Amino acid sequence: MSEQWISDRLRKIDASGIRKVFDLAATMKNPINLSIGQPHFDTPENVKLALKAAVDAGKNVYSQSQGIKPLLETLNASVQAEYHDPDREVFVTSGTSGGLMLTLMTLVNPGEEVIVFDPYFVMYKHIVTLCGGVVKLIDTYPDFRIDLEKVEAAITPQTKVIICNSPGNPTGAVATAAELKGLAELAARHNVALLSDEIYRAFQYDDEFISPAKWNRETIVIDGFSKSHSMTGLRLGFAHGPRELIQQMIKLQQFTFVCAPQPVQWAGVEAWTTDITDRVADYKRKRDFMVRELSPYFEIHGAQGAFYLFLKAPWGTGSTFVAEAIRNELLIIPGNVFSQRDTHFRISFATEDATLQRGVEVLQRLAKMKPAE
Repeated sequence: MSEQWISDRLRKIDASGIRKVFDLAATMKNPINLSIGQPHFDTPENVKLALKAAVDAGKNVYSQSQGIKPLLETLNASVQAEYHDPDREVFVTSGTSGGLMLTLMTLVNPGEEVIVFDPYFVMYKHIVTLCGGVVKLIDTYPDFRIDLEKVEAAITPQTKVIICNSPGNPTGAVATAAELKGLAELAARHNVALLSDEIYRAFQYDDEFISPAKWNRETIVIDGFSKSHSMTGLRLGFAHGPRELIQQMIKLQQFTFVCAPQPVQWAGVEAWTTDITDRVADYKRKRDFMVRELSPYFEIHGAQGAFYLFLKAPWGTGSTFVAEAIRNELLIIPGNVFSQRDTHFRISFATEDATLQRGVEVLQRLAKMKPAE
């Protein structure tokens, strides 16, 4: 009987392929785990102490839905210094996932379309489904660049939102200034909302970070502390955009997430002024190592930011290559988790150097294999 109670919207969503790999990792004795999409370094000590101090001080109750005043003032000062837009408002979300959910639930009516670039972060597709929206995928293979002509051709009277993610997950691709400017202007010209997921902005290795909000003042930006400060489990994000829209998102947060955890918000105040340049430099070094070691064996595009490589399988499908990797104790994610195609796989280099070295050795060996007939 309980099977019949499950809603149609949930039946349209498959269990995460990434979670399945996590579950598999728990059963292996000595896996080479290059699957995890989170920093391998610990939360900075001063941030942990700030969290503990907030708990000890009894700051464990609800905050205002939009967030505590010290964090809001800190975030707003940064946003205004960057955009100089008095109509741009910021509020604190329960992780960037919470921010994405609130944004799309506020914007998307049933049947309306959301443009997403393929490969994509897995959550985009499923949140749109939960909103009753329709995902329109734009293929970016082989080099994961934004083709503005494809975007314009995909826009219909039903198009409501375009989602941009740069630096991106799973590809690590960083959009050029020309691509971001063109996308921002295109969205404005067609009166389509532009949602910019900037959770990896700290991890851009070769150029200065640029947001499409520079050219489109109506852009909604989602950001947070999860990746930059290794606070994935603490669920602290923020969003900023046009005041009228943000007020509606805060209203929705009041009746869903209520607020981000208050002690974590106080930790966020401390995190904001914490220097993470050494961690970013370390990940750039790891990126350079992985590209240098794997480029003779794999076709590599993207990898200008975040901490992922999205590699084309040298034989077979992405899934068959990943299956062989797992038989060799190497945990990686098949590309079809993030894409309509099954040609690639994702690896994360957010781990210890020794693990990366072991992973490189397995990948080099597998690349030389002759695929089964």
